[in-house]
Amino acid sequence: MKLYDELLRIIGDSERVSINETVLEQHSKGVAYHAACKPDAVVIPITKEEVSRIVQFANDHSIPLVPFGAGTSLEGHIIPVNGGISLNFTLMNQIISIRPDDFIVTVQPGVTRDQLNHALKKHGLFFPIDPGADASIGGMAATNASGTNSVKYGVMRDQVLGLELVLADGSIIRSGGYSYKSSAGYNLTGLFVGSEGTLGIFTEIILKLQGIPEVICDVKATFPSIEAAGKAATMLLKAGLPIGKIELVDKKTIEAVNAYKQTTYREEPTLFLEFSGSGPDVAYSIEMAQEIVSSEQCKSFEFENDSIKRAQLWEARHHVAFAILAANPGMGMMATDVCVPLSELTNALAHTRKVVEEQGLDAAIFGHVGDGNYHAVLPVDPTSEEQRKQVEEVHKQIVRFALSKGGTCTGEHGIGLGKKAFLQEEHGDLLPIMRGIKATVDPNNILNPGKIFEGVSVTPRLKGSLTS
Repeated sequence: MKLYDELLRIIGDSERVSINETVLEQHSKGVAYHAACKPDAVVIPITKEEVSRIVQFANDHSIPLVPFGAGTSLEGHIIPVNGGISLNFTLMNQIISIRPDDFIVTVQPGVTRDQLNHALKKHGLFFPIDPGADASIGGMAATNASGTNSVKYGVMRDQVLGLELVLADGSIIRSGGYSYKSSAGYNLTGLFVGSEGTLGIFTEIILKLQGIPEVICDVKATFPSIEAAGKAATMLLKAGLPIGKIELVDKKTIEAVNAYKQTTYREEPTLFLEFSGSGPDVAYSIEMAQEIVSSEQCKSFEFENDSIKRAQLWEARHHVAFAILAANPGMGMMATDVCVPLSELTNALAHTRKVVEEQGLDAAIFGHVGDGNYHAVLPVDPTSEEQRKQVEEVHKQIVRFALSKGGTCTGEHGIGLGKKAFLQEEHGDLLPIMRGIKATVDPNNILNPGKIFEGVSVTPRLKGSLTS
C-alpha cells in the first residue's frame, strides 16, 4: 500500500496530491538557514472534512503531518524533519464571514493578512497584526505572531476569539466564540494559539477587528547611534503618547533597504513612528514626540501624511529580511528575535552589536522596540561550518543576555527547530507540563513532530513504500 495512492483515494483529485520532486522541495524549508527536509507527499485540502480524513488516516498509520501556510517560517516550523505529509492550506483561503457591527471576521487558515485587510477596508475596519511577510492567518496564529502594531494592539493571541481545529485523531472541535471575553473553563484558544501546529490543525479562525483611524501620520527620526535611538524610544513610551508603531532600524539595515527598494532614506539608525486618531490628537502627539527626541540627540525629524508614501515606508520596513538576503546573494539567513524588559532595551541593542562585531560578522538590527522585541539578522553561508558556528555563537549570546535580564528567547517567531535548547533554559521546569499536554492530545506524535521540544521519533506503520 503506497502513501500517494491512499491520499489520492481520500482526496479524489490528483491535482491536489503531489509527490513531484519540485513540489516536495518547495515544502522542505522556510526562508531561514535551517537544513531542508522533504516531505513524502504534499496534500492541498479544500474543506475541513478533508483535513479531518487526512489527519485520521495519518494517525492510524503514525505518519507525520506538518501544516504549511505561506512558507515564511523563520524557525523551521514548516520543515518536515520526519518526512510524512505536508498539508498545504493555500486553497483554504476563504473569508467565511465579516460581521462589521461586531468587529469580527471568520477566516480559513490560508487567508493572508493583505488579502484580509483588502476585504475589510470597505467596512472601515482592519486587522492589526502585521509581521514582515504577507503571512497566512493560520501561520500567524500558530506562532503567536505580532509585528509593527504590537505596541498598540498586542499580539496574535490577543486577536483570536475562537478556533475550529482538527485534533490528532481527526475529530473537529471548536474553542472560544464570538464574544470578546469569556470565563468559561480553561482558555484553550490561548493554548492552541502559539502551539506551532503541534496540538491541532486550524480550519477556521475567528478574529477581532479594529476601526481604521481618522488620521494617520508617520514619522522618521534619525540618530547618531542605535543606542541613542533605543533610548529615545524608551522616552517616547514613558511620555504616554498614543503611538501606534515604533520601529527601530539600524544603519546597515537602512543601507540594505535603500539598495533593495531603490529608496533614499538617510542611512543612519532610525525610529519609524506612527500616530493615529483624531486630527488634533495626532498633531499634538507629533509635536510632543519631536520635543522629546530632540533632547536625545535626534539628527532629523520628518513626518509624512500622504497615504502612498506612508505605504511605501512600511513596505520597506516589512521587506527588511528580503533586503538583507538580496544584499548577500547566495547566502542563507539567521533571523533571531528576543524580547527584553523595556528598561533593558538600550543595553540589549548595544550588547548585540558588540557580539556581532567581536565575531567579525555583518548583521542588521531592527525590531518592534515599543514592546522590547527586536531582531538581529545575520547572513550565513550554509555550506561553511565555521561561519555557521560563528552565527550560532552570536545567536546564543543574544538570547542568553535577554534571559539574564528576565526576557524571553522569542517574542514572536516561536520555537520551531531553532530555539528548542533555549526553551529548555528559559522554561525547563515547565517542559514536563508541555510534554504532558502534547502526549494527551497527540499520543502518536504525528502533529509537527520534532518542534518546540524533542519528541519521540515517528515510525510509520503504513505497509510498503511512502512514495509512488
